[in-house]
Amino acid sequence: MTFADRVLAFYRTLDISVKLPDDIGVMNPYRDADTMAACEAFYRRFYNDTRERILILGINPGRYGAGVTGIPFTDPIKLEAHFGISTPLAKKPELSAEFMHRMMTAFGGYERFFSHFFINSVSPLGFVRNGKNLNYYDTPALKNALEPYIRESLKKLVDLNVKTDIAFCLGEGENFRYLTKLNEKMKVFKSILPLAHPRFIMQYRRKRIDEYVDNYVTNFEEAL
Repeated sequence: MTFADRVLAFYRTLDISVKLPDDIGVMNPYRDADTMAACEAFYRRFYNDTRERILILGINPGRYGAGVTGIPFTDPIKLEAHFGISTPLAKKPELSAEFMHRMMTAFGGYERFFSHFFINSVSPLGFVRNGKNLNYYDTPALKNALEPYIRESLKKLVDLNVKTDIAFCLGEGENFRYLTKLNEKMKVFKSILPLAHPRFIMQYRRKRIDEYVDNYVTNFEEAL
């Protein structure tokens, strides 16, 4: 099986069977035929081989990025503009995607980046409450309820054929703390390196984007 075969099979079976708080909804774009068609085109293009990748873990998909396209940090606008994949999906920009695509270009382009790295999330499915994005760790009730699902998902992500000597965590705060504690229990990765989250950079450090791009690229180059 190729890496693409494994990823697409993983997405088709993604589900959260645990009981969540009543006011929280789950975003599962992989149940949408248009999203899966986009994922097929994207992953068959960049992951149609058997190479190992280094895993980069974000928090969870958002409403305008992976929560729509199924592809982390790629909104429908960038999906069409950068990869030529047209969809009827609502074309709204995701702020974090702007940084990540700028960084991938600085790294040497999409072909080179995706040949070495695979991006996903600690929680591969996203959440909403009152029409707004919700992080998996934003409420104790949600975080506690999700642990069995997150554990299972992490095992499946590793089985896609990712390296376990190092992984990257997007987010130097709660996401990194949670993933570190989880890894101590599960003993999956030898090392997890945190990076500033793209959303944080774009909201609070926009004037220093080039500095953060260089930091990402340097860390990724050193991991190869």
